[in-house]
Amino acid sequence: MVDRRDLASWLQGPGAVRGEAPAGDYKGRRLGLPEQGPGRIASFGLRLGAFAVDSVLCALIAWGLTRDTAWTTPIFALEVLLLTATAGSSAGQRLVGLQVVRLDRRPVGLWRAVVRTALLLLLVPALIWDRDGRGLHDKAAGTVLVSKR
Repeated sequence: MVDRRDLASWLQGPGAVRGEAPAGDYKGRRLGLPEQGPGRIASFGLRLGAFAVDSVLCALIAWGLTRDTAWTTPIFALEVLLLTATAGSSAGQRLVGLQVVRLDRRPVGLWRAVVRTALLLLLVPALIWDRDGRGLHDKAAGTVLVSKR
């Protein structure tokens, strides 16, 4: 039987169950990311802002094309998928200064963008993150959302 300690250690790494944090620990340290400045883990507030911008933008596009907002989610999926695969960030992420990058710093590419977008549409993986601030959708795709500023 799997208990809470097993799940916590899998999601958050060693020491998570005991609440241990090494001195100088910060989100992104284990990934080799800086604590401050460009390349740091994106904050929850910026992530939420980018999601809101993308959602409103896609609702406006859906309304403009069909006079109905029922197409908002498919347009959102297409926007996030195509822009993440080609430019590394959705329109909302670009506006607030965020970028999706692979852990090895290479371009995200199509298949990682597909995995990340599909899980993002489920919403729950994006709301569960590890000690480094990576959502389950980013962990599955081997990506991380960082600040460009």
